[in-house]
Amino acid sequence: MSGFKKFLLRGNLVELAVAFVVGAAFAGLVKDFASSFITPLIALLGGKPDYTRLAVTIDGTTFPYGVFVTSAIAFFITAVIVYFLVVLPTTKLIERMDRGKEAAERECPQCLSDIPVKARRCRYCTAEVVPANEVPSPR
Repeated sequence: MSGFKKFLLRGNLVELAVAFVVGAAFAGLVKDFASSFITPLIALLGGKPDYTRLAVTIDGTTFPYGVFVTSAIAFFITAVIVYFLVVLPTTKLIERMDRGKEAAERECPQCLSDIPVKARRCRYCTAEVVPANEVPSPR
């Protein structure tokens, strides 16, 4: 039981569970936002956006393709909302926060792999390199 207890209390598992719960709540929020604001705006521009009643019947079998069309439109709207209201602002914020940080890695002049700034030898091609803090500045 102690191994199971350690597994459950492992940090990344708890973080994953929290992310899942927050993600589910966020999905509901985005769905409600889309149905409350975006879908009515689309209805103003192009008519009623509910296509669930669209279907085609072949030899007595009904294919309700309208359900798929409505879900595809809802997915596209959700993806646009998530990108412009979450991903884009978060990316800009991270870029601003990382602007003042010093580089922790640099390119090896021989193999062009990323190596630590203070390295004296490349870990990939074993070429000797001068640490970046000892490189004389060009005049």
